[in-house]
Amino acid sequence: MSIGKVPSTPDDPSRGVLRGLSSTGVERADAIIHGSTVATNAILERKGARTALITTAGFRDVLEIGRQDRPQLYAIEPVREATLVPRELRREARERVDHTGNVVLPLDEDGLRAVISRLARNRVESCAVCLLFSFLNPAHERRIGEMLAEAGFEHVSLSSEIIPEFREYERTSTVCINAYVAPVMDGYLRRLGAKAPGPLWIVQSSGGVLRADEAASEPVRTILSGPAGGVVGARYVTSLSGFDQIVTLDMGGTSTDVTLCPGEALQTTRGTIGGYPVSIGMIDIHTVGAGGGSIARVDEGGALVVGPESAGALPGPAAYGHGGDKPTVTDANVVLGRLPAGLLLGDRLALDYDAAKSSIADLARRIPELADLPREQGVTRTAEAIVELANTTMEGALRVMTVERGFDPREFALVPFGGAGPVHACELAERLHVDTIVAPRYPGVLSALGCLVADRMRHYSRTVMVPAKAESLQVLEVAVADLERIARADLREESSNPALARWLDLRYAGQSYELTVPWEEAGLAQAERAFHEAHERRFTYSTPESAVEVVAVRVAATVASPKPAQAARRGTPHRPEAESKAPVFFGGEFVDTQLFSRDELEASAEVEGPAIVSQTDCTIVIPPGWRGRVDSYMALILTRAETD
Repeated sequence: MSIGKVPSTPDDPSRGVLRGLSSTGVERADAIIHGSTVATNAILERKGARTALITTAGFRDVLEIGRQDRPQLYAIEPVREATLVPRELRREARERVDHTGNVVLPLDEDGLRAVISRLARNRVESCAVCLLFSFLNPAHERRIGEMLAEAGFEHVSLSSEIIPEFREYERTSTVCINAYVAPVMDGYLRRLGAKAPGPLWIVQSSGGVLRADEAASEPVRTILSGPAGGVVGARYVTSLSGFDQIVTLDMGGTSTDVTLCPGEALQTTRGTIGGYPVSIGMIDIHTVGAGGGSIARVDEGGALVVGPESAGALPGPAAYGHGGDKPTVTDANVVLGRLPAGLLLGDRLALDYDAAKSSIADLARRIPELADLPREQGVTRTAEAIVELANTTMEGALRVMTVERGFDPREFALVPFGGAGPVHACELAERLHVDTIVAPRYPGVLSALGCLVADRMRHYSRTVMVPAKAESLQVLEVAVADLERIARADLREESSNPALARWLDLRYAGQSYELTVPWEEAGLAQAERAFHEAHERRFTYSTPESAVEVVAVRVAATVASPKPAQAARRGTPHRPEAESKAPVFFGGEFVDTQLFSRDELEASAEVEGPAIVSQTDCTIVIPPGWRGRVDSYMALILTRAETD
């Protein structure tokens, strides 16, 4: 296994990918599996294609109306995100399908030709089509798609293909997002594929992989591509170490992603990106704006705040020496000694302590409460406060994914990764009373490992809206059999017999939202029991005597990927000698701390905190009261000393 890490290239991410392949000596590969943030960034930065929407007459303003909720409940003058498709590019088609799928009004093709002609004159690059009840009868959508293709539109997204489910607003939003990023993703994958030394696969938000052509046509499925790869990698390495109940903490430069895995990663079909709903199958990931590059500042009220603004890859934190002068979480950790001065990141970048300290000092001078303190003490207090605020934000994310989901965090092991996760892991574990941390061998590139071991996967769904009763079984079986037929056809190049898992979206009759549970038997009793248990866990109550409704059927089709060989290493317990010592800030004071190189820690090595373990891709901080042990698969298992 070869490990490498190179700086990202925001102007053209493909250059960074190709440089990474080159740095590891890859000249030819059977497959290149890539976790991409191109689609995500296009939405967040509003740099997608000029997109139009064709919808049923009378429904062009669904994107504006939404659910009429107020994300900023207490804002005096709330500001909504502008829609990705402006009103002048939202056009109507005269047609109508009713709630049973029957055609009430045939498609007016003459009127549609005039609409398409106007879109062409408006230099539309991509077009989304979302008609009322098209998930029951997609004939009109398909015809519109044909007419758009005949008119020369290269990028056309149909809601009946992307998300054949009810909920008009979420379906419209999802297909518009797909259309908005499709030209961007297609261009990126074409450029990368032309120079990549092997076939290209893309990680999707559910944790599986897609062929590059599939990702180009349905890029909305890659919205959480990068974070999903990390979750897959975390589950893989922790399963080797014997942990199946984990919480993942992926802390990068801009944000932190948290996921709960009670045996399997929690999945959801309701997410948001940039404030826009996305209703596709995805790993349930909660993201907060706290990363190593998060900038600290004093707000208008004089309070210290950290993030969500980030210093980015360029110029990055002041400690990177690329011209950045704004204080960041990374700079605070350098000042506190938790990222030792002179430490090489990726074997290339040496951290600049003086630059980090200068940026923190500039901020400290703007905090009135520190005015009477000596300069050195003010700098230290400011750095400590920056780390505390970042930890508080991440603690909130961990609680959202555990306590607010009905799970006790004490029953899980925390798995930190990303460049900065292992720096903060122990302090976060203490806040949540978590006793065990599993630091993988290569936390900084765990997402890449997750891409490597991710399975080929496709998800399918269909709205059914039937009572959860025996008389509905035939309808359910017909629907799921049709989805399984489509799945086998889509995956026939990879396997003649993909693994198929059935799921049901259930809710109590009269509820507005549903929960997804496995459907493993021909009957419905087991699925109903699972629903009542899930409802109890999520909402603290259940009513088994109430009628249950099946909203949708789902099928997950999987073809397992080959996994890299992982041989267990044996060793006898021993305490390696530290390479050196340095003062590191813990518990309100600088403490003499052992410094280790991860490369020197063999299987069964034991490390007593306080200690800093450095490696090419990240740094692991072990505070006083914690100890570490390297297991047979080279993961560093951290435990609180008093719990041993």
